[in-house]
Amino acid sequence: MITAPSLTVWTHLAAALAAAALALTVLLRRKGTTSHVLLGRIWVGLMVTVALGSFWIQRSGSLSWIHGLSAFTLFSLTVAIFHARRYRTMRAVAHRYAHAGWMIGTFSGALIAGAFAFAPGRLLHALVFA
Repeated sequence: MITAPSLTVWTHLAAALAAAALALTVLLRRKGTTSHVLLGRIWVGLMVTVALGSFWIQRSGSLSWIHGLSAFTLFSLTVAIFHARRYRTMRAVAHRYAHAGWMIGTFSGALIAGAFAFAPGRLLHALVFA
């Protein structure tokens, strides 16, 4: 029997889906524009919501290995923002590429974590395929 997901799960899922859709938009836009920066900030906010919210989604009251991915996501977003700000103030190309690499890596990791969320035995698998 599947229990109804909590508001935390629905918030996590909604933010994750919005972040996935928005990431594609940000990646396809011209970099450095006002819209790129604004949409990127919204994406970071959504990803922070997803990562922090995951700590309240636990099976049997304890954290799992996937929460390590959430912690790493928070770390990688912090590093990516650091490089974006450094690039804007210093115009050092290395910071631009570091920012891009960390953001693309964070997005890729989020897609992998999302794929694991549909694995057998997980809540989303039960909701979608049951």
